[in-house]
Amino acid sequence: MKKKSLKMIVAALAIAVVGGVLAGCGNNTANNGADKTGEGTKVEEVSGSITAAGSTALQPLAKAGADMFMQKNNKVQINVQGGGSGTGLSQVASGAVQIGNSDVTAESKIKDANLVKQLVDHKVAAIGFAMVVNKETKVDSLTKQQIQDIFTGKITNWNQVGGDDVKIEVINRGKSSGTRAAFVDTVMGGKTEAEGLGTTQDSSGAVQQAIQATNGSISYLALSYFISDEAKQGIKLLKIEGVDPTYENIAAGKYPFWSYEHMYTKGEPTGATKAYLDYMTSDEVKSVIKSKGYLPADEIKAQK
Repeated sequence: MKKKSLKMIVAALAIAVVGGVLAGCGNNTANNGADKTGEGTKVEEVSGSITAAGSTALQPLAKAGADMFMQKNNKVQINVQGGGSGTGLSQVASGAVQIGNSDVTAESKIKDANLVKQLVDHKVAAIGFAMVVNKETKVDSLTKQQIQDIFTGKITNWNQVGGDDVKIEVINRGKSSGTRAAFVDTVMGGKTEAEGLGTTQDSSGAVQQAIQATNGSISYLALSYFISDEAKQGIKLLKIEGVDPTYENIAAGKYPFWSYEHMYTKGEPTGATKAYLDYMTSDEVKSVIKSKGYLPADEIKAQK
């Protein structure tokens, strides 16, 4: 009797142990499933330093996105520099920086086709540009032909286009500027500006200040530089062919002076660089693109 009772006890204990193990396995599976969704999701932590250089037109958006990204990833440091699209493309191609920001494609700035093939384009937004003049200028709209004649030296006084008798002071950008390249491509029709005409500034910010300070001046700037009333002081934005420089007109294909904004890497990005670029095209950043003076690329009907 005692032996029979002992066998029953041992059997019961064995069943309990097996049941406990099976129950434990069932709980682990459930936890693993929970870790893949919801609050238990594990996000890969990234770290490192990233330098992005180039377009001063893209710089405000790239910096805003970098600041937001670093708040979420405190082990990543991102330094966003200017220098112009040409500088950004040459630096990323040489490996000096991780990201080259540009208003134009790499093909339009880099002649070495093999080098271009090594670069990967990450299109993050679209940006509009405007012809800008000093606020005292009594002209509100110019045709493409008139703009071309001004920047090739054929028109030298505002009274030739319906304004006052004031000398036109041309303010241009350097040859490495992507904004200048976009201007030549979309407004100048590929025509070359007159050599030695007017002055040249090395950044969009410098152009902005020069226009504000110089009577009779004309140049071109990204719309992202006019998101505040303070930035508009002393400056007038001109219509082109009677069309206002607005994102509504760009999206509808009515306004010609705009370009895509590119962030190039040498090869496919990895680690922190990939995470940052993925973030730049996320819905979270898309929500602030317009507030920074840009336009989501997928909202434009007219493609380039």
